[in-house]
Amino acid sequence: MAIEIANIPQKEIIKGFKAQFVHSEHTTTAFWEVEIGAELPLHAHVHEQISMVTEGQFQMTIDGITKIYSPGMIVVIPSNVEHSGKALTACKITDVFSPVRADYK
Repeated sequence: MAIEIANIPQKEIIKGFKAQFVHSEHTTTAFWEVEIGAELPLHAHVHEQISMVTEGQFQMTIDGITKIYSPGMIVVIPSNVEHSGKALTACKITDVFSPVRADYK
């Protein structure tokens, strides 16, 4: 199945966090556009998450450790680990979640 990202509607999940989502049987991939200064509140979820910054700088706190992520950097967030973040610049981030994020459908 071929999908053109331009044809996927964008959804704003949290103020300043807009994404296009692709769902397969076992994963959800999110292509985020994040506004400068937008904040991701501290949270945890059952989903394992792999995040990669493709543009900009994004500060993340994962399990109490804060780091700044730049293009090409990848982080793996295990299931049920608390994390939060803030866009230091406008950002593009790609996330892969497993299992599927039914709440993003």
